Amino acid sequence: MRRTTSLSAIVLLAVAGAACEQVKSYNPLSPNLAGPIPWVQITPPKLLEPFSGQQIKPTEQPVKLLIENAGSNGPRPLYYTFEIAADSGFTNIILQRDKVSPGGNGRTQLTLDGNLQIGRNYFWRARAADGANTGPYSAMRSFEIQDPVVIQAPVTIAPKGGITAATLRPILTVNNAARTGPHGVLFYQFEVALDQGFAARVYDGDTLEGPGQTSVIPPINLPVSTQLFWRVRVNDGQYASPWSVVESFRTPAAPANNPPPPPPSSPTPPPSTTDCWSLGNPLAILECHRPNYPSGQLHGSDAVNFLSASAADFNRAGINGGGFGLLVKTGGNNCNGYSCDILCQGQGPGQNQHDVLIDETYPTWGPPLDHSTIRVDVCEVK
Repeated sequence: MRRTTSLSAIVLLAVAGAACEQVKSYNPLSPNLAGPIPWVQITPPKLLEPFSGQQIKPTEQPVKLLIENAGSNGPRPLYYTFEIAADSGFTNIILQRDKVSPGGNGRTQLTLDGNLQIGRNYFWRARAADGANTGPYSAMRSFEIQDPVVIQAPVTIAPKGGITAATLRPILTVNNAARTGPHGVLFYQFEVALDQGFAARVYDGDTLEGPGQTSVIPPINLPVSTQLFWRVRVNDGQYASPWSVVESFRTPAAPANNPPPPPPSSPTPPPSTTDCWSLGNPLAILECHRPNYPSGQLHGSDAVNFLSASAADFNRAGINGGGFGLLVKTGGNNCNGYSCDILCQGQGPGQNQHDVLIDETYPTWGPPLDHSTIRVDVCEVK
């Protein structure tokens, strides 16, 4: 019997084949997919860092762009495009990175390949795509690459040139330092020494910057009839200037316009027969001086003399760079206007204070007191 293929069967086979081909061409994961998938929606990513208006230091480059990943209801994986422009309208795009793979934990970070120009504002945005569909751009954010902080050395004004000062507490004055960049509050550190190398300092103190010029008056009488050297530098706690040029002056033969120091309330004890400074160890120096004073708690001039002798030997021995002295304290429990048990070092926010007498009786030595608990005051260097 002769078999015959009907026309209707041929049509059915053709329709089935076309349907199969249509399903294959609509495979959403196919790399050959052309055009967007109508039902897919992609949300914009959220910009995290730099945040809007963030100021970035030159030393913090290269910049890192961080986003919170976009969302999508489509089956295809997302990738990201990052753009940085010189204007908020993104007509002058200076950097673009495409097809950045998403990061883990719901965030993606892009580290720039190089540094952006300093002293300029920048604008950035991002969007996600899946190869067929592209989401909207995120909201725009701006940031700034700051100028570097540079603080020049201050210029000394007076006294200078070896002139003889009118007082044992002369006014030391400098023109304020030139500076660039977003610096913090500026402190001026003044040093006065017996030598040009500043190994034998007689005063070391900080003061806040003044308008146009900055001055300081040492809170102690400087040595009589002595040639002294002084210099200044500036810092904001993070950046520091070079030292100024070293200037010199002489102190007068006798105190001028300065009240004489008050007489001691008790006789000054004889010096130790041992060169305590030569022991070279803070606790050993303290224990070397302690037997020269009455046993039990030290009060008044006894405490002041013990602390003064110890501080002087600390400086002579170069303990921690020297510059030790007595902490001025005119209120509360004090010994002739000083703390009864503290040796201090430095001035201002960076001042260190050491409690060197347990119950004002037994010598001790340890790390400086916690800066959050101390009250910074003048440190009279010995």
